[in-house]
Amino acid sequence: MVMTQVINNQLRHVGRYMMDHHLAWGNAGNISAKTSDEKFLITASGTYLGELSADDFVECFFDGRDTQSEKKPSKEVPMHLAIYESRPEIQAVLHASPFYSTLVACSNLDIPSDWFVESMYYLEKVERVGYHHPGSKELGEAVREKAKKANILLLENHGVLVYDTSIKEARMALQTLEYTCKMMVTAMGASVNMNSLSKEVVTDFLDSSGYKTRRKWDLR
Repeated sequence: MVMTQVINNQLRHVGRYMMDHHLAWGNAGNISAKTSDEKFLITASGTYLGELSADDFVECFFDGRDTQSEKKPSKEVPMHLAIYESRPEIQAVLHASPFYSTLVACSNLDIPSDWFVESMYYLEKVERVGYHHPGSKELGEAVREKAKKANILLLENHGVLVYDTSIKEARMALQTLEYTCKMMVTAMGASVNMNSLSKEVVTDFLDSSGYKTRRKWDLR
């Protein structure tokens, strides 16, 4: 119970943060975090991320059951569940439609990961997921197919899905994604030629800079 309350508070905080920093809008988006090895807390259907109250969450079991809350969990449960089942180390999942990131998700643009420190780490692996209706089992399975290959998924014509080993890290990854997409689109519009770091420099940074422990990816 104590852990659930702690996670509840952290998710409410990150919801406000996302709204205040233009990482979410309206009642679009949903967020979740593990409360144990068997359950996760997710925003209820129709909630507004900027004004979440303690009872705007539903605790769900990994077997698909919820804890019989009066509110319905977000219809995107299949997508969140696919991440937690595929990646046991993941503790938090953020789904939103930030302007620039969603613009890129609706295009054929590739997101650069070799421009600056945070982009090298947080954007090392980004995958695309083709369009499926929100909340559908098909979307959940499409996410499952890509979950081990990246920590950021672009949901085409929909939004983005960011997941990491803590709520704080997931928030940082989401903000880095949006910042980089904004930088890219702005540079394109202003005809600014961006200087990328070499593959050798990026690899050396990830392997030996000590910034963070490099992730191990499933490239199958």
